[in-house]
Amino acid sequence: MKGYLGKVLLIDLSKGTWDSQDIPETVYEGLLSGVGLGAYYLYRHIPVGADPLGPDNILGFTSGLLTGTGSFMTGRWMAVCKSPLTGGWGDSNCGGTLAPAIKQCGYDAIFFRGISPESVYVYVDNKGPQIRDAAAYWGMDAVEAEKALIRDHLKAEGGSKKKPEVAVIGPGGEKLSRIAGISNDLGRYAARSGVGAVMGSKRLKALVLAGTRAVRPSDPEGMKRLSGVFASTVRKANLPGLFTGAVFPIMGGLMGGLPSAVPLDGMLSAMMFKKFGSIMNNTYGMTNGDSPVKNWDGSVKDFPAYRALNPDRIRRREVRKYHCYACILGCGGVCDIRDLSGGNGEHTHKPEYETCMAFGGLVLNKDLDSIFRINDTLNRAGLDTISVGGTVAFAVECFENGILTPADTGGLELRWGNARAIEALVEKICAREGIGDLLADGAKLAAERIGKGSERFAVHAGGQELPMHDPRVDPMMGVTYSADPTPGRHTTSGNLYYSQSSLWDYVSWAPKVRIHPKSQDFEPTETEALRNVAMTAFKMLVDGTGSCYYAMLMGVQHFPIFEYLNAATGWNRTPDEYMEAGKRIQTLRQAFNAKHGVDVRAFRMHDRASGIPPASEGHNRGVTLRIDEMIRQYRRAWGWDVETGLPTRETFESLGLSALPGLEYTHG
Repeated sequence: MKGYLGKVLLIDLSKGTWDSQDIPETVYEGLLSGVGLGAYYLYRHIPVGADPLGPDNILGFTSGLLTGTGSFMTGRWMAVCKSPLTGGWGDSNCGGTLAPAIKQCGYDAIFFRGISPESVYVYVDNKGPQIRDAAAYWGMDAVEAEKALIRDHLKAEGGSKKKPEVAVIGPGGEKLSRIAGISNDLGRYAARSGVGAVMGSKRLKALVLAGTRAVRPSDPEGMKRLSGVFASTVRKANLPGLFTGAVFPIMGGLMGGLPSAVPLDGMLSAMMFKKFGSIMNNTYGMTNGDSPVKNWDGSVKDFPAYRALNPDRIRRREVRKYHCYACILGCGGVCDIRDLSGGNGEHTHKPEYETCMAFGGLVLNKDLDSIFRINDTLNRAGLDTISVGGTVAFAVECFENGILTPADTGGLELRWGNARAIEALVEKICAREGIGDLLADGAKLAAERIGKGSERFAVHAGGQELPMHDPRVDPMMGVTYSADPTPGRHTTSGNLYYSQSSLWDYVSWAPKVRIHPKSQDFEPTETEALRNVAMTAFKMLVDGTGSCYYAMLMGVQHFPIFEYLNAATGWNRTPDEYMEAGKRIQTLRQAFNAKHGVDVRAFRMHDRASGIPPASEGHNRGVTLRIDEMIRQYRRAWGWDVETGLPTRETFESLGLSALPGLEYTHG
């Protein structure tokens, strides 16, 4: 075996039928699996003009090429579709436990099309798929539905079979909120691109997987050796025992104040993620300008109580560390919030940095207990905490400026820092009740419905709310927000990511990072654009293999992804050759937008995030990105049309995409 199975499962929910399809080996060689396989299938099979919430859209669950091969930190899966949020290519990445379960059922991916007449879930084991009635689970929150499905299947199978793995939507997806995600393992989320709304539109409550097939690499002994070295490195990487969250504001201030940027060893990040998880940035990001404040219009001066979000306070509620499948880092945590009024508590995932800041600094909320409750509420409802947080901040600013009134909000006083009103608004959004119905599809559509100049407060990129990282600190990330096929995403590329990657030591064309003035990162140069291309191509490689974002941040000198691929497949390729696969995946994702007639120029992020006008105080005062010039350089470096942002036929063909079975360049 070569890490992949060469087969996908196709389910038509309108007809209640299913079939399997063999995938040519050349597709895996050209695009790997994961997001690459998803882009290949959806590009070919979603017709132009398909309604994202209609029967012609396809929802895919894809596993990575390295998942299940004995490699570590390769347990991620992808949900792919035409996005109802942006109208173009949509994908969302998730950890948890589902990725290996897809392969253990005998498939590299499972694709759904059509709309079921009634609510259903799909059960798959070694015998194949079954479409089953979901009436008993429809209406349950995502956590309770998953528990019930696992319980009922173990009981039905006599308690002797393998525990199934479940991907499920909550009421947010059922109610077709365009900011809904898909849950796995009681609250790990494929949260972005509106994938949960697509699942809900198909009346598909859950995917339940209980296969037991084995996945084997081409070189098991080589894989074992690589994993042994990698695991040993990560296990030895520990912070000093006395290192506490109190250090992060100091570190953030010092690092943010340095005039020069330096290449970093990603294992330092691993140490911090290992102990704290992403919440290490709760206070670090506030003092170095990374964390947006007051709907992107403020600074740390507007939120002096930011230390209330100290990661040590959050970790006090952590009862155990959480590891996704094949993870040796354990950035997650399971928390107990039973003592909080309104808290469900028996199982809640630790709120991530994005959630803490979306409902902390972005709305000037210092009430940490409310953030725990909001996190649990949204996990159960099945909504993206980034998008909901950005939409709530939009609503608060509208209220503060008189565009929304108590008559519009059902009496809620949506003031900055009003934790009680913010919580109540989140509950209304989850239920699509009153003002919540207007907001449940995100800030862009809400602004269109409200009018009255409210669009100036709707901070998004192409319809997707921005994550909690300010491109006025990391301009490469701003280009990615504005020019990637899935706009407004923070996990794809950035100056910091690239400086930790060490790609230049492995990839012949990747520009080397040396100590340099930070001001150079703000210049729209060919070199800066090429760094972005390299980082993005590498991220596509990561998503094609099922690898973890935090493994990516460790750098290729520690995370042996190229060697892992050779051990899994036996292809014996160079890093340059694998990076070509990353380029193909990225270009095919953008080609999907071209085929469907998406104007990707509209993906340009909100002016506030570019410093237009420049902030007058705080770390990022006076900074205005030359974002349009940087976007043009980025497109040119990819070989995409500089004006339209879409791939040219020449680039599509030069990457070998036209040579893959069934792929033809199409411009809608």
